[in-house]
Amino acid sequence: MKIPPGVVDVHVHMQPWQQIRAEPRATIENGRSDVDKILEFQSNPAALAEYMQDQGVARVGLINYVSPDLMGFDASCNDWIAEYRDQDPSKFIAWGGVHPGFCDDVPAEMIRLLDELKIDGIKIHPPHQGIRANAYRTQDIKGLRDAYAACEERGVPVMIHTGTSVFPGARARYGDPMDVDDVAIDFPDLQIVMAHCGRPFWYDQAFFVARRHPNVWLELSGIPPLQLPEKLPRLEVIADHVLWGTDWPSPGVLNLHKNLETFCSLVTYSDILKHKVLVENPNKLFPPR
Repeated sequence: MKIPPGVVDVHVHMQPWQQIRAEPRATIENGRSDVDKILEFQSNPAALAEYMQDQGVARVGLINYVSPDLMGFDASCNDWIAEYRDQDPSKFIAWGGVHPGFCDDVPAEMIRLLDELKIDGIKIHPPHQGIRANAYRTQDIKGLRDAYAACEERGVPVMIHTGTSVFPGARARYGDPMDVDDVAIDFPDLQIVMAHCGRPFWYDQAFFVARRHPNVWLELSGIPPLQLPEKLPRLEVIADHVLWGTDWPSPGVLNLHKNLETFCSLVTYSDILKHKVLVENPNKLFPPR
């Protein structure tokens, strides 16, 4: 199968690096030759859109989340990504975030994010935020419940990082996909995207949660495409709830076009599945503007 037109990559990190701390920035930059290009894209949305088109990507989800203590990103990253998205809403999807531990009034912040900035999706990153995805149950973090409820009420998807993280200080154990099972039960109308499918050793748990709950999506970013048939051999079973993502330019993710070509060449998966993952499903979750 050739790369089809209309591909949506729902997981690309385009963030304000003026906020990022030195250690995580060094982790990202290590071994990369395209740092200058990434920096240019941060201030030039048109250049990013052109680059994505050259890579075979029509629309892209731009990841932002709040993690002042570990990554350096504060709540203003939401304003940054909303303004970036507004340069070309036909090509950019704005993921923003909230951190209950660094927000005195989560309900008010959710009104700002969803009603004023019109953020397209909220990213919760348990390993980088130091809270489990179900911490509203286990740690009585009410603000997390408020965030989920606000998104559920407005039909705004929530992406939850599942799996480990290589960044210094990340709490890898908080990436357990089974925590998302609670969220899916407690918020049955909330569209939940499980980023990374629990990589590298929680694939079965992530698949179970996605198969069990009709409001949960598996998102493939950060997994080498050649490993997908081995790690997720039954994707056809939940073909309507799988999304394409790359995690570019995170560590080890160097070439979006090559990842797309590799995925399209996999003989284990049907072309029907591939087209759903790359085009149909993300456009269903995020209808084009």
